[in-house]
Amino acid sequence: MDGSSSVSAYYQHATSLASRVSWHVRRKMFKAFMNHFQPGPETTILDVGVTSDDSFQESNYFEQLYPYPQRITCVGTEDGSHLEARYPGLVYQSVQPEEPLPFATAAFDIVFCNAVIEHVGNRGAQAAFVRELCRVGKAFFITTPNRWFPVEHHSGLPLLHYLPQSLYRGLLRRTPYGYWADEEHLNMLSAAGLARLFPPLRLTLVKKIRVAGVCSNLIAIGKAA
Repeated sequence: MDGSSSVSAYYQHATSLASRVSWHVRRKMFKAFMNHFQPGPETTILDVGVTSDDSFQESNYFEQLYPYPQRITCVGTEDGSHLEARYPGLVYQSVQPEEPLPFATAAFDIVFCNAVIEHVGNRGAQAAFVRELCRVGKAFFITTPNRWFPVEHHSGLPLLHYLPQSLYRGLLRRTPYGYWADEEHLNMLSAAGLARLFPPLRLTLVKKIRVAGVCSNLIAIGKAA
């Protein structure tokens, strides 16, 4: 890895308007994180799912906004090594999909994971991913787009995702956005669906972030043990 950023599959259909909205929403989610946990300079953070993208303002927003980047360890399946150069003291480590995170149980005070869980596969894979996040952290902050927001976040298409999943995916495959038709690339969650992924007694709450009064994003916040 040479430390340079590269094109991310997750931003392949992003637009400038969507980016502005996303940046607004992500700042609201970051504020929710800070208000809930009130972390200090000794708080250890694991950010799961950093991106190689360096062209959109909202990319890797946690690293941009967090006041103690030297306390962040971040991992991703994309190359995030450019973050080490940008934020002295931050540690990046590459990981592989579906493999355990290379950390001890309860190694971090907080696990932060933004917009990753919808990309890990079927519900079983998502539940396994949640268990692994809970294993390595003492607390968690996991975000995902809301399944029922009128505009699907990744393709930018309105309402089509309201159809039954088999019909929706079949139609989407016939568009330029066919990448998102495969469940392993995108499997959206509702608030109830997100809550069901957590082991009993693990989930504290599902917080809703709104745009123009409509829930656009969901945040699962709680203690891992």
